[in-house]
Amino acid sequence: MADGSAPRFDSDTEAQGLIDYVDASPTPFHACEQAAARLEAEGFVRLDEREPFPTAPGAHLLLRGGSLIAWDTRGTHAAGAGPAAGFRVVGAHTDSPNLRLKPHADHVKAGWQMLAVEPYGGLILNSWLDRDLGLAGRVAVRTADGVTTRLFHDRDPLLRVAQLAIHLDRTQNDELSLNRQQHMVPLWGLGEAPGDVTAYLAEQVGAEREDVLSYDVMTHPVQPSARIGLERELVAAPRLDNLATSYAGTRALLRAAASEPAHVPVLVLFDHEEIGSTSERGATSTLLPSVLERIVTAGGGTREDYWRALAATVIASGDMAHATHPNYADRHEPMHRIAMNGGPVLKVNTNLRYATDAVGAAAFRLACEQAGVPVQTFVTRSDLPCGSTVGPVTSSLTGATTVDFGAPMLSMHSARELCGAHDVPMYVAALAAFLDPR
Repeated sequence: MADGSAPRFDSDTEAQGLIDYVDASPTPFHACEQAAARLEAEGFVRLDEREPFPTAPGAHLLLRGGSLIAWDTRGTHAAGAGPAAGFRVVGAHTDSPNLRLKPHADHVKAGWQMLAVEPYGGLILNSWLDRDLGLAGRVAVRTADGVTTRLFHDRDPLLRVAQLAIHLDRTQNDELSLNRQQHMVPLWGLGEAPGDVTAYLAEQVGAEREDVLSYDVMTHPVQPSARIGLERELVAAPRLDNLATSYAGTRALLRAAASEPAHVPVLVLFDHEEIGSTSERGATSTLLPSVLERIVTAGGGTREDYWRALAATVIASGDMAHATHPNYADRHEPMHRIAMNGGPVLKVNTNLRYATDAVGAAAFRLACEQAGVPVQTFVTRSDLPCGSTVGPVTSSLTGATTVDFGAPMLSMHSARELCGAHDVPMYVAALAAFLDPR
């Protein structure tokens, strides 16, 4: 649908579903809880990673901080595929660039109460200026039963990173230079004494101030996501990179659940992709390989069966893709134009910043063909550096055939991004077909 016309899919339902998911997911922790709630509503059972996996076939999920993995063995069991059945894995990430509170956040300057923040990931700094910001995250609280973590999401406009008036810097329209330490500190009130962010957090999570032990707290724009454009064919929202894939993957797994493929459909949503994936819950962690192995052994398989299953596995690593920008068309590869509302995008890089090879690309093209959606191919200009995602990492950890893909968007890493409303149902349909090939 390169001309922007609507495909035959239900764009209104899926675009609104994406908007609802994004607006309820200001942090990776919320994104995982939102995905888990949708899966649990359809019969998936949450597991504790510290407990043995069930041996009976079923649909399960577990969370590790801001990461989630979910799978369904009912179909492979019904199909008699056995414990060495391969996996079809859709991977995405839950984190997005933002401003995160420092441990000692409260301070005062020139009569202003302010909160010290640290930029996370490769954010576009100027896109955070003069936006109304809320706070959300998780708080570690002391209780009678030990330490627990509690989530909160304050949608009220609390903070603002104020831009300097043009009268005080006449050059900023020509060359804006922002210092991350000096110029990106949000205002949070007036006064000569610091505020008390710990007391604020205690109130948010229903705890006593002295019981707040630590926190992972992030700012987020409070402006709701919206359909925009003359025909409302676009979605403007924060965190589309990569919550659009997290949403589509969750919807796709629900479509594929309990069918009878000769493999196990899996969804994995990683945290910390924007900063290199190196954490206990990032793509370089044990999360994916350990859970895949436990699925095999819980089904009665051996370690030999596990390695056989990996050899039969295909991973689709989803991260958003750059649509061709009309104001900066020269920054794109001229032979690979990417259109908004033009369908999913295969991402290819010969230096393996993306993991796609011919075999993986073929698997994804067949999925799009099965779903009845067009497919586009992204290659970056040869004289520009290329981004990366979790695909090369998961490929190297598992040895599985892996393909990198995305949905087209503009303003990637801005505080407010843009994607196509008609791309959302095509994205869901393609991933559902990938998880359940016919």
